[in-house]
Amino acid sequence: MKRIVFLFLLFLNSIIWAQQDSLFVVEPDDKYVEDQFYFGINYNLLVSAPDNASQSSFSYGIMGGFIKDIPINKRRNIGFGVGVGLSFNAIYSDLLATQAENGSISYQIVPDDISYNRNNLTMNFVEFPIEFRWRSSKADDYRFWRIYSGIKLSYLISGNSKFVADTETIKFSNKDIRDMQYGVYFSFGYNTWNFYAQYDLSNIFEDNTYTIDGDLMDTQIFKAGLIFYIL
Repeated sequence: MKRIVFLFLLFLNSIIWAQQDSLFVVEPDDKYVEDQFYFGINYNLLVSAPDNASQSSFSYGIMGGFIKDIPINKRRNIGFGVGVGLSFNAIYSDLLATQAENGSISYQIVPDDISYNRNNLTMNFVEFPIEFRWRSSKADDYRFWRIYSGIKLSYLISGNSKFVADTETIKFSNKDIRDMQYGVYFSFGYNTWNFYAQYDLSNIFEDNTYTIDGDLMDTQIFKAGLIFYIL
């Protein structure tokens, strides 16, 4: 009887190990894709700002979304990616925007005799990245080098100018912000951590927007920071 029980337990143990092997030993998938969620944070630097305008505090951006992977070679390490996401950007500077009762907006450098806590422009976008992708990945390797580069189209959801002083707060929806913006970007890195840079080719503001001193508001944003890819 003991021999029968021992043989039964040995047989049961062999079945369990066989099941574990079938559960955890996965054959490499020769049709794998790198569909990814992404999250990034960056510093925003104004380019071609009006004369004497300067940034203050920490201008930053946050973005997140999903990219669909489209491999084009047999190894599947070269391809394209198309995605959709959301972003928030804040620009802190001394370029003051004020709105008149008729809705017109004027811009000027905050006068020296005015004390204030902060002055910023905030923008929320829905974004559509389209990129070319290279990576050193394999079907059974989730840690690899990558270089992604492409263009990003951004559609404005909301944009606001805000001025905060000790005695007053002024905030309004800024209609001068361009609805459709676009730029080129580049990211590279290993595994989850990646460097990210983007240069916006489009102006932040609509054409023919000037300061009260007659300076054209032909201003772009350069972004630099980190982007994280999550499978």
